[in-house]
Amino acid sequence: MNNSTGCLANATVCNGTSCVVADSNFNTILSVVLSTVLTILLALVMFSMGCNVEFKKFLGHIKRPWGICVGFLCQFGIMPLTGFILSVAFDILPIQAVVVLIMGCCPGGTASNILAYWVDGDMDLSVSMTTCSTLLALGMMPLCLLIYTKMWVDSGTIIIPYDSIGVSLVALVVPVACGMFVNHKWPQKAKIILKVGSIAGAILIVLIAVVGGILYQGAWVITPKLWIIGTIFPVAGYSLGFLLARIAGQPWYRCRTVAFETGMQNTQLCSTIVQLSFTQEELNLMFTFPLIYSIFQIVFAAMFLGCYWVYKKCRGENNEEFLEKKDNETESETSVYKMN
Repeated sequence: MNNSTGCLANATVCNGTSCVVADSNFNTILSVVLSTVLTILLALVMFSMGCNVEFKKFLGHIKRPWGICVGFLCQFGIMPLTGFILSVAFDILPIQAVVVLIMGCCPGGTASNILAYWVDGDMDLSVSMTTCSTLLALGMMPLCLLIYTKMWVDSGTIIIPYDSIGVSLVALVVPVACGMFVNHKWPQKAKIILKVGSIAGAILIVLIAVVGGILYQGAWVITPKLWIIGTIFPVAGYSLGFLLARIAGQPWYRCRTVAFETGMQNTQLCSTIVQLSFTQEELNLMFTFPLIYSIFQIVFAAMFLGCYWVYKKCRGENNEEFLEKKDNETESETSVYKMN
């Protein structure tokens, strides 16, 4: 049939020069697939993280929780407050402030455990902090969002989907507990799962960037303010975490551990929660921030790591001498604890 009105061939209703074109289901289907795959992959990553936790050492830190308490103050005190200050200072959109705050409320990422190892940190403390912050995020993330987004929620500017965020957190915290149980019962199998989980984590980051870029193309055209916040935020986390741990009297190797646990956030978790909790229109304004943060947290972590290695080399200490010094610090700390 000859279309003399100039309408597209797939138009379903034509009235003169006014046409209605059927919406493509491609983006809708892709969005559902992405949400499903993200949830499965992230659950695997969280499960593998649980497989890295030795139950006895974890209980040891719970019985002597000073290091974990410092980490808690950094994770759910410093980071959300810093995110709020940056959001207000740069006057970004309320919905963008929400994603900055969600990032600040996220628990530590698994990469922090690797970095703690590379800077001769306290590996047991690092893993325990990551696990505890992940479990505590179930209550602390909604609480921090309630406190810091009050000025925008009360004005009716935004609505926080607490139910969706809560469901996402529950679904992703449960695998951590399951991983801890597997590591307690079958430690050899847990090591294999840990390797698979690390690969899944790398795939997850790439998948979020590629598919998210296709779905939310408008999200890349964002205000430079978000790029600036994404640059400042991780540096503030690393620096303030280190400073607070030192003020609390922690030895240097634990200060480095707390610093990386504070600044190195679980960006995959943030991306998944955002993807599952907000509409596509809202995602176009906020989806790229977790990716921006992820880029700069890795860049600055690499810089700090390089500075630390240069420092060690300049001091002329080999690994054996350095580990012996760290053991002496640990023994001194244990003696003080027993005396108290």
